[in-house]
Amino acid sequence: MADVVDLPDLTSFDIKKIKTDLIISQRESYERRLVNAAKWAAELSQAVVATIDKKELQQTEDDEEFWEEYDAYMLAKSYFDLKEFDRAHHTLRHCNSPKPYFLRMYSLYMADQKKKADNLPDSNDRSEPLKNEILKTLQTDLAAKCSNNKAGLDGYGLYVYGVVLAKLDLKQMAIQILVEAVNKAPLNWAAWTELAKLVTDKEILRSLQLPNHWIKSLFLAKVFSELQLQEEAINIYRAFMRGGFCDSSYIVAQIAVTYNDMKDFVMAVATFQHLQVMDPYRIENMDTFSNLLFVQEKREELAHLAHKCCTVNKYCVETCCVIGNYYSLRSQHEKAILYFQRALKLNANYISAWTLMGHEYMELKNTSAAIQAYRRALEVDERDYRAWYGLGQTYEILKMPSYSLYYYRRAQALRPNDSRMVIPLGECYQKMDRLQEAKKCFWKAHCIGDVEEIALFKLANLFAILEEKDQACQAYTEYINQTDGVNSHNYEDLSRSYWYLANYHLEHKNWDEAYAAAQKCTEFAETREQAKGLLRTIQTRRGQEGPCAMTSMQLDTSIDGIAQTDQSNQGSPPRAFERVTPVNLKFTP
Repeated sequence: MADVVDLPDLTSFDIKKIKTDLIISQRESYERRLVNAAKWAAELSQAVVATIDKKELQQTEDDEEFWEEYDAYMLAKSYFDLKEFDRAHHTLRHCNSPKPYFLRMYSLYMADQKKKADNLPDSNDRSEPLKNEILKTLQTDLAAKCSNNKAGLDGYGLYVYGVVLAKLDLKQMAIQILVEAVNKAPLNWAAWTELAKLVTDKEILRSLQLPNHWIKSLFLAKVFSELQLQEEAINIYRAFMRGGFCDSSYIVAQIAVTYNDMKDFVMAVATFQHLQVMDPYRIENMDTFSNLLFVQEKREELAHLAHKCCTVNKYCVETCCVIGNYYSLRSQHEKAILYFQRALKLNANYISAWTLMGHEYMELKNTSAAIQAYRRALEVDERDYRAWYGLGQTYEILKMPSYSLYYYRRAQALRPNDSRMVIPLGECYQKMDRLQEAKKCFWKAHCIGDVEEIALFKLANLFAILEEKDQACQAYTEYINQTDGVNSHNYEDLSRSYWYLANYHLEHKNWDEAYAAAQKCTEFAETREQAKGLLRTIQTRRGQEGPCAMTSMQLDTSIDGIAQTDQSNQGSPPRAFERVTPVNLKFTP
């Protein structure tokens, strides 16, 4: 990853220094009521066993102004903890020393966000444009404070400034301010997390002037996961595991999520199960685990997870998501939507609930509600490939291929190495008669690893449509050879593949290959009757060319035997097919 960004040295960990940093980070974050950052630091610190110098933890407040504002600051913290954000802001209205000023600005920001969440319309209503007067007021105040060289913003104040700029969609300015924030206060994990949300490509990541601090490694791992660089991310997490963080639930959870993104579902499930043993009351990331169990259709395990999460904390977004996935797997889509809506009442910016609710509306054929849900997801995070993909599917159902193409392109750009994003794009091109672009998509899906094993068949069909017969033969042959067995979902694809090969080899007088493919066609209900006639045609033409490998009487006996077994084979799956003669794929779309 040297071409993306320079990684800090992870070969040696100064555990004592890291332990000290984490304790300070937890204390400083909690003093400012950045509770998630404080919890993150405390969890990592608890996993590390190290003897530290307590003198390094001693804190002195030399600022006389702070002590003058101390009483107001402590009262405001109490109001903040009780979610009385306006009272906290009002209490600190005359405070200007760093900590009280931060809490004053942060309280006003939280008050604004709470009011917007409370006034949020229902998910199936069109939302009104959000009013941002409070955010603009915050921007003006923070910008004035930032430009004051003598009494400017500290690292935590810059963090609030960056968050406000990001909310106002001033992303370039937000990135600059947040980079300055992490340089001034590298122990503020909240600032690193907010910055990670704004790094949408490698070019932005390369441009960042970040401090050479050990926390930078965890930031890079988080960004790498978002940029589909999972190998690099998991290498960083493994380095931390080896460096003394093997008991950290945060690190283990991130490894599990990364395995899930890598589509290594076996390792992902095993790691999530290990995480549950380590931290049995952990709710974070269980929504991702439930998505994984849903995809694998593990109903019993998902039911157990839903019951456990409900027991630990019934009223949190992750629990609502897990229960929603459980009802979805049972095809109770109305109940699933209800729980996703409950999650959004708790957190209107919970993106998984928006996208999953969109999927449920799709199952109910409610395309307008699905579109609205997907669009709300993209308002929260425009990098959510599932929402872009969902919009593509919705407009495909509405028979609006040009719209569908746009959304599929956006999804594929976010997940360039995911065949599930590339194949729908190719199908969309094919519906628009842009066959060359479709061919490139199916070829790419095959090259990057086709999860559903359908790209080759679709590519072969395109070759057949374009009358590129030799390449179609190679693609159909390779498709048959890569398929391990006959499953109910690919009967028709396999029968069509064998039927094409039988006719192709007949045309080229490859009698053995034609006869073998035609005989395979008799195992499928779709092609059984035509295959009987084709076998006779092959035998007749073969007899005209030279000595037959099978006499007419033997051929009749073979076909009669097939006919006698038609009744017994009806409704039952055909036998596992044998591989046809392999042909290496040498075509390049």
